[in-house]
Amino acid sequence: MKTLVIITHPNIEESVVNRRWLEELTKYPDKYVIHQLHKVYSDEKINVKAEQGLVEQYDKIVFQFPVFWYSCPSLLKKWIDEVLISGWAYGSKSGYKVAGKKIALAVSAGLEEYEYGPEEQYKYTMEELLRPFELTFEYVKADYKPFFAFYGIDQNASKEWIEQSVPSYLDFLESL
Repeated sequence: MKTLVIITHPNIEESVVNRRWLEELTKYPDKYVIHQLHKVYSDEKINVKAEQGLVEQYDKIVFQFPVFWYSCPSLLKKWIDEVLISGWAYGSKSGYKVAGKKIALAVSAGLEEYEYGPEEQYKYTMEELLRPFELTFEYVKADYKPFFAFYGIDQNASKEWIEQSVPSYLDFLESL
């Protein structure tokens, strides 16, 4: 069964890590279905039924995005608000269409990992910052998995640094 990778990046062409991950995933069409929200919904008008139908087709779903303001890009938040609705994702006998699906996040972060710590400037770990996603997917009875994070892009955007992330990301996807 293929993994659905929902990529949300408002400017993927200028991305360094997320673009590289996307390029790598396209090499494995037998394993991954790539769905770029900004490409499909450049007007940000989400086709809820189409998105729900897409999600229903896959047992493993990964949301890939850069951390923006300690959260996700706004289009992904909008997607969550509009797609995971009562009667489909939760709240009725016909709901819970995401129940049991393995859901994970793959994020890129500009700061170094240690900077996301209780004694550091940003005070919170990445796990703490991503907790709303965990709670959301637990609420709809999905099988929320630990996230993948690649840190330090602001300090080191070298080709070598970016390439180091690729095998780790692919291993993460395979482990789902």
